[in-house]
Amino acid sequence: MIRKPHIVILTGAGMSAESGISTFRDSGGLWDKYPVMEVASADGFRRNPALIHEFYNTRRRELLSAEPNAGHKAIAALEKWYDVDVITQNVDNLHERGGSSRVLHLHGELMKVRSMTHPERVYELTADNIETTMDTRDAYGDPVRPHIVFFQEAVPNIEPAVELMEQADIVVIIGTSMAVYPAAGLVNYARRGVPVYYIDPNPAAVPDRITVLPMTATAGMEKLTEILNPENQIKQ
Repeated sequence: MIRKPHIVILTGAGMSAESGISTFRDSGGLWDKYPVMEVASADGFRRNPALIHEFYNTRRRELLSAEPNAGHKAIAALEKWYDVDVITQNVDNLHERGGSSRVLHLHGELMKVRSMTHPERVYELTADNIETTMDTRDAYGDPVRPHIVFFQEAVPNIEPAVELMEQADIVVIIGTSMAVYPAAGLVNYARRGVPVYYIDPNPAAVPDRITVLPMTATAGMEKLTEILNPENQIKQ
């Protein structure tokens, strides 16, 4: 059996912006409306857990009204020709709903909560049960918290992400400022000579070896699909 080339796709907030999901760092984004250290840090959760529960309840309600965009679906469609792993900084589930079969979440998952006393116990919320409070308990009677990696906390999935990047035959970066570490450093683990594509309407400065497509996620994925379609490569 012939091995499919392995594509690793790293996505940020710009990937979901066209689905109506609020970005964080852009002008008018969530950090303009909420003090970041109050609603997304370990210290903030200790100070005011009720505020953080409500913040993520609001994010979940927003997510329920969103749909995967054409960019999400184009990434999933690449599985026809490639072995595709998605590493996402996003906490939404739009990649999964768009059809991607392997998604690694670096910063947690919005539609999940976990036990505060046994963090290995992770629970998926449903559309009719998305709200949590300080009083929410799991089946064992333990309090729960959002299954989110807060600022000031380690990123548990960074090592699996590094391993995927080291295995990649092609790397694609979509909709990220390239300023959030450790995620921004992942591209440095790609093997020498591996093609790297960067899709963003306002791309950060990157090394010349990276091919920049200054487009939105949907437009960029349409262009990249043309480039990566094996049938088009044969015609060339």
